Amino acid sequence: MALSPNTTVTASPLSGLARRFVANQLLTEEQARESQAKALRNGRPLVSQLVEDKIIPAGRLAEVAGNEFGTPLLDLSSIELDPNTIREVGEKLIRAQHALPLYKRGRKLYLAVSDPTNLQALDEFKFATGFGTETVLVEEDKLAKAIETAIGLIQSSSMSTGDSDLENLEVEAGEDGAAEEKSVGNDEEDAPIIRYVNKVLVDAIGRGASDIHFEPYEKKYRIRYRMDGELKEIASPPVQLAGKLAARLKVMSRLDLAERRVPQDGRIKLKLSANKSIDFRVSTCPTLWGEKIVMRILDSSSAMLGIDALGYEPVQKEHYLKALGKPQGMILVTGPTGSGKTVSLYTGLNILNTEDCNISTAEDPAEINLPGINQVNVNPKVGLTFAAALKSFLRQDPDVIMVGEIRDLETAEIAIKAAQTGHLVLSTLHTNDAPQTLTRLLNMGVPAYNVASCVSLIIAQRLARRLCKVCKKPDTSVPHDELLREGFTEEDLATPAFTIHKAVGCDQCNDGYKGRTGIYQVMPVTDAIARIIMENGNAIEIADQARKEGVADLRRSALKKVMDGQIDLTEANRVTTD
Repeated sequence: MALSPNTTVTASPLSGLARRFVANQLLTEEQARESQAKALRNGRPLVSQLVEDKIIPAGRLAEVAGNEFGTPLLDLSSIELDPNTIREVGEKLIRAQHALPLYKRGRKLYLAVSDPTNLQALDEFKFATGFGTETVLVEEDKLAKAIETAIGLIQSSSMSTGDSDLENLEVEAGEDGAAEEKSVGNDEEDAPIIRYVNKVLVDAIGRGASDIHFEPYEKKYRIRYRMDGELKEIASPPVQLAGKLAARLKVMSRLDLAERRVPQDGRIKLKLSANKSIDFRVSTCPTLWGEKIVMRILDSSSAMLGIDALGYEPVQKEHYLKALGKPQGMILVTGPTGSGKTVSLYTGLNILNTEDCNISTAEDPAEINLPGINQVNVNPKVGLTFAAALKSFLRQDPDVIMVGEIRDLETAEIAIKAAQTGHLVLSTLHTNDAPQTLTRLLNMGVPAYNVASCVSLIIAQRLARRLCKVCKKPDTSVPHDELLREGFTEEDLATPAFTIHKAVGCDQCNDGYKGRTGIYQVMPVTDAIARIIMENGNAIEIADQARKEGVADLRRSALKKVMDGQIDLTEANRVTTD
């Protein structure tokens, strides 16, 4: 329920900090009240809210707050964080209080805060550590960045404090609850290989990589990380170690060491600490010069981000939530490997995951573990295919069914049947865009009337690198005619606020980019589109009708993100075509 500006906002008295900002003419009284109420609703400090909303620069806020409360101001970027102090306090307390322990002197702990009125933080840290506390004022944007760095330090220090620790990391195979790895390959001769492989895995987690590639060639061996969607070479060990590295990774994932002629799939659970472990999906493929091994780092927290964090436009989000609210029908998500299809589906499942809803999924393999959802790993070797799993689900009183991928006619038919009999079915399909998804189902052999009646929504998606908010700059070098050729309309260019940005690069990002955002085509199957399907229409006709109904295609969605300053034109061209 929206807050009325005439009740809640005006009724709340201004805090001392907010009054000071008003007195210094940094804010109007109305702005101060609105920001204070918003910060309260979001459960965060006023300073954080003001910086996020770009109302007052972080440096100016810190200067005024320091003068008001007599707290010394520190440039956080000029000091080195102490991992031991941070680890003693713990991630939970740092995030909850939005304060960062810097160092200890005797029995006193010095805390970096952006809001000097946050007295609760002092009490909480004092209670948790038993030390007296002193605050040091820092700029909010630098504090937020330092907290993320500190959390990374906690994780990496718990992961890799030395070679001996790397050697002793606990490894579990992901399949069938296999027991912890004990003695295989742990002799003295293999110890350096064990440490090296563990170091590569640990570094990949620390650097936020999504995939690790181990690639043998005739005269070279290289290891690459995929970070923010881009592959980067990070190591080149001697080519003579190719066999040993492959053997070690296969031992960790419980694969057949002797079999080098056919691809194999496995799973690794790397135990980093008593309460933290990371899952890897492992795939081997025989090449000319040895086995190429690709590992996908599985992050269950990504599904917990919420739909607002995925980058849907308001209209697209509305379509998705409306389709999720239906008791039956089929929602299909399409896109290439690594485009975030699973995260989109699991975000939807997380919304539906309530006590009164029975959800079952069949995947190859289950990438995200979510409590409350019955997840099945398909295993064709023993006859547990997608089709077999679906048949079993329908006997288990399901409300929502998720199929990892529709690969054949049998799976498609059972999924369609489930959607026709009062179940909500979610699945993925490999096509280029939403209209082609419908024709792909028809080409599989699914009757047109089944496609038209069952499919309620199709989401096509890509992932694009997001511009760094700190260093991005307006790009005025692109001429007017070129912008038109890229797909912008005269109406777009005539907008007073029209600006495109370019990547620059700074110490807080990766070559001008930080993180990724989704680009979506969200197409509801309306009556008009259903009629085209029934008349055996092609993808072009479906696309034309969708365009008439106001559905933005992938290219238009990418250009919208360019205009919003989230991505640059180079990235839009990389992931979409005109």
